Amino acid sequence: MPIHCVSFTTDYGLSDGFVAACHGVIARIAPSVRVIDVSHQIPPQQVRTGAEVLAQTAPYLPESVHLAVVDPGVGTARRGVVVVTGRGMLVGPDNGLLIPAAETLSGVIAAYELAAPEYRLPVTSSTFHGRDVFAPAAAHLALGVAPEEFGPRVDDLVRLPDPFVAVFPGKLVAEVLTVDHFGNVQLAASPADLELAGLTGTVSVSSEHVLVKALVGDTFGTVPPGRNVLYTDSAGRLAVAVNGGSASAVLGLGPAQECTITSSPTAT
Repeated sequence: MPIHCVSFTTDYGLSDGFVAACHGVIARIAPSVRVIDVSHQIPPQQVRTGAEVLAQTAPYLPESVHLAVVDPGVGTARRGVVVVTGRGMLVGPDNGLLIPAAETLSGVIAAYELAAPEYRLPVTSSTFHGRDVFAPAAAHLALGVAPEEFGPRVDDLVRLPDPFVAVFPGKLVAEVLTVDHFGNVQLAASPADLELAGLTGTVSVSSEHVLVKALVGDTFGTVPPGRNVLYTDSAGRLAVAVNGGSASAVLGLGPAQECTITSSPTAT
């Protein structure tokens, strides 16, 4: 059955024509399909961040073919795949990018390699599979081409390692998953991890070189402007924010770095 939406997530940025070229390919193959841009500001080559952004967004979209391209291995032996779930399909590189979103869409049912030449552009660049392989595949899937028509079944999809989280009495160490437009720092840890560590009230939040105090609260306005808050974000993850500012700038934190939270409020 045709699917009327394609969602689109990349690390392409918006200063070049890469996103527009992919939109154009989809429009030429499936002109009636609506494209919903999730983000094209994923930090370059940050596969886990792209995976998290898509996973946190996909459940709120209509049934879609989810096209995602954060692909440091483009042109190498890594496979392109279509992943079938209970609520739509995902298209992109087999590097772990698609699996977290698939799990939010009722789980992986099957996967197939993007091998059939008739569902890609006639000339394929070794560095732009988003335009030449993945966008055409997403468009053909949206038109109703069965995923098994694209190539052999894949039973060994690549999965990302679990993000780092370590819980101790009075201490929690967690990997940074994403930093949003406002500079809010999303951690891999959950409120349950914070509770297990016994951390409440005022805590210390530190990166490799910076340590600040933060109040455990519900929202940005829990603290006065310019103050730091540790809260549960809309995806159910712990996050650090500055009311009216950027926690990422204050702490010098970005994706894949580690953040430490302790019960010793020694910072100023």
